[in-house]
Amino acid sequence: MTKSYEEEHAKKAFGWAARDSSGVLSPFHFSRRENGEKDVTFKVLYCGICHSDLHMLKNEWGNSTYPLVPGHEIVGVVTEVGSKVEKYKVGDKVGVGCMVGSCRSCDSCANDLENYCPNMILTYASKYYDGTTTYGGYSNLMVADEHFIVRIPDNLPLDAAAPLLCAGITVYSPLKYFGLDKPGLHVGIVGLGGLGHVAVKFAKALGAKVTVISTSPNKRQEAIERLGADSFLVSRDQEQVQAAIGSMDGIIDTVSAVHPLLPLLGLLKPHGKLIMVGAPEKPLELPVFPLLMGRKIIGGSCIGGMKETQEMIDLAAKHNITAEIEVIPIDYVNTAMERLAKADVRYRFVIDVANTMKPADTSS
Repeated sequence: MTKSYEEEHAKKAFGWAARDSSGVLSPFHFSRRENGEKDVTFKVLYCGICHSDLHMLKNEWGNSTYPLVPGHEIVGVVTEVGSKVEKYKVGDKVGVGCMVGSCRSCDSCANDLENYCPNMILTYASKYYDGTTTYGGYSNLMVADEHFIVRIPDNLPLDAAAPLLCAGITVYSPLKYFGLDKPGLHVGIVGLGGLGHVAVKFAKALGAKVTVISTSPNKRQEAIERLGADSFLVSRDQEQVQAAIGSMDGIIDTVSAVHPLLPLLGLLKPHGKLIMVGAPEKPLELPVFPLLMGRKIIGGSCIGGMKETQEMIDLAAKHNITAEIEVIPIDYVNTAMERLAKADVRYRFVIDVANTMKPADTSS
């Protein structure tokens, strides 16, 4: 006989889950494992809503398992640590991002790139080492191996720091790896959403000149005055695009919708790099000729390893980088998903888990 979700483990937990590909979330009782000797248990205070949560809820990538508790931008306060935990103690502010496990022995893991481990275990809708399903941060408590926990510096507000655990590392890692972190370089950021607005802040903190590339002219003022971009380019305006041809050292493309790459490649200098971090559902057309004529490259990047994620959070604390957020109660989450699908958020929803999951719900 199969155990129920509530009985799989010893710790009773409560969250909101989707039961099928309609993606509708509702209250869900389940269980977390007991805190092991290398585990950290923490009370979840806030959890960001990432665009990938929406894809996963509706099984748009074809790999969702139900019931599904989303959430991989999770922050809170430690309530319990295992006997062999070295880095954390009760009361510490911590976070969990997109992964909670990896093989720890392959080349990627050995080089602090657990995010590229072929056996990486995702924070939700994945299978843990013990064969049970992983559940994410739209829930009242979290248990994770200390290796996959990040320390949140005291000066970062927890609600606005939560999205950095996915959006932040997703843009920080390619800026560093592809050498776009040198002062004086000209970096383009395509799309001013959850990823793009954080990318502007990190690129500026690393010393780059930043141009936001967007289809929405009405975002110009926000990009320059509030987020600190140096310039703004409307990608559908041929004159603006023509004036910027061959001016950028690199471009971080955060757009998850199907869009043309040819104009972006034209904006790059010779040897320039177009790095994809958005994940369109359908293949994009690849124009090869401009790659040949300028020795340009198109690359990709997916989150970052644990060492780099901690480095990113520490840099964010140093430069006061946080996400622009709208804090919501848990019972607003389905409406938030509808708004997210229409890009009606500036720029990240964050669920106030601690204050809006009612005590009556979490008592059983």
